Amino acid sequence: MHLSPDDIIFWQFGFFKLNATIVYTWGLMLLLVIGSKLITRKLTTELHRTRWQNLLEIIVTNIEKQIEDVGLSQPRQYLGFLGTLFLFVAIASLCTIFPVYEPPTGSLSTTVALALCVLISVPFFGIMDQGIGGYLKSYIEPTVIMLPFNIISEVSRTFALAVRLFGNMMSGTMIIAILLTITPFVFPIVMTLLGLLTGMVQAYIFSILAAVYIAAATRIRN
Repeated sequence: MHLSPDDIIFWQFGFFKLNATIVYTWGLMLLLVIGSKLITRKLTTELHRTRWQNLLEIIVTNIEKQIEDVGLSQPRQYLGFLGTLFLFVAIASLCTIFPVYEPPTGSLSTTVALALCVLISVPFFGIMDQGIGGYLKSYIEPTVIMLPFNIISEVSRTFALAVRLFGNMMSGTMIIAILLTITPFVFPIVMTLLGLLTGMVQAYIFSILAAVYIAAATRIRN
C-alpha cells in the first residue's frame, strides 16, 4: 500500500525521478486532449447527433449553468478554466476502477499545483474584469488596514483548497487499500463505487470554490 503515488517510482537517474504522479498526471492530460479532439471533430447542428456530442453538450451545459449560478454573468468566459479543473479531478477519480492506477490527486504536489492555478486565475480574471487599479483597490477595502488580512486570506484559502482535495482523495484510496487486505472482495467493490462518488463530489466542490473565488474577485464594486 502506498500513501501517495509519489512513492511509486518508474524510473530514476540521480535526483531525477519519474514517479506515478507525473506519469498519471500527463496521462490524464493526454486523455483529455485526445478525447476532446475525437469528440469535437464531427460536431453538427443537425437534429441527429452522435452520442458523444450529446454527452459533451450535457456536460458543458451543466458546467456553464453552475458557473452562472455562482454569480458570474458571463459563464463562457470562465468555462475553459473551470470546466478543465472539474474534468481533470473527476476523470482522475473515475480512472480508479483500473487496479494499477492511482489518482495523481492523491499527491499533495498535484493538489497544490491545482490550487496554485486557482490562486493565479483569481487576480487574472479580476484584472480582466476591473482593470489592475480596480482589482488592487479591493485589497484595501474598506480600509488600508485590511491589506495584510486580504493577502493572508488569498494564501490561506489556496492552502485549504490543496489540503482539502488531497486529504479527501488520499483517505479514500487508503481505506480501499486497507479493506482489500482484511475483508472479502465484495465489500471493497462497494467502497470503490463510494470512492468514485466521493471523487465526483470533490471535483464539483473544488471547481465551485474556484468559481466562487473568481466571482468575488470580479464582482462590481460601488
